[in-house]
Amino acid sequence: MKYLLMIYLDPAAGPALGTPEQEAEHAHWMSYSQELAASGHLLGGDALQGTETATTVRVRGGDTLTTDGPFAETKEVLGGYYLIDVDGLDEALAWAARMPNIGYGSVEVRPVREFAMEPPS
Repeated sequence: MKYLLMIYLDPAAGPALGTPEQEAEHAHWMSYSQELAASGHLLGGDALQGTETATTVRVRGGDTLTTDGPFAETKEVLGGYYLIDVDGLDEALAWAARMPNIGYGSVEVRPVREFAMEPPS
């Protein structure tokens, strides 16, 4: 089964940029990513740029509206994701529980809904 592991964090709660703690966490993220890839379960994943680079798009009454930033005001923001293919929810949860930010952030684990794609006629 495919699962999306969405990584949420409070940017103010993690280690400050340029500190030895941040460098150690970065190294932890790299080793976690390499271990996940080596397991054969990793299908994809990326870190996201900060929320200050986000734009939210809505269409209401035929008008396209854009807003700078994420769609909700919250302390925790989506920082990145991994797309994995594992045997089931328990294995997906185990990978989520090992993420480097789990002590100060959270990981939403959600199954991917797969649709049969029919070729256009």
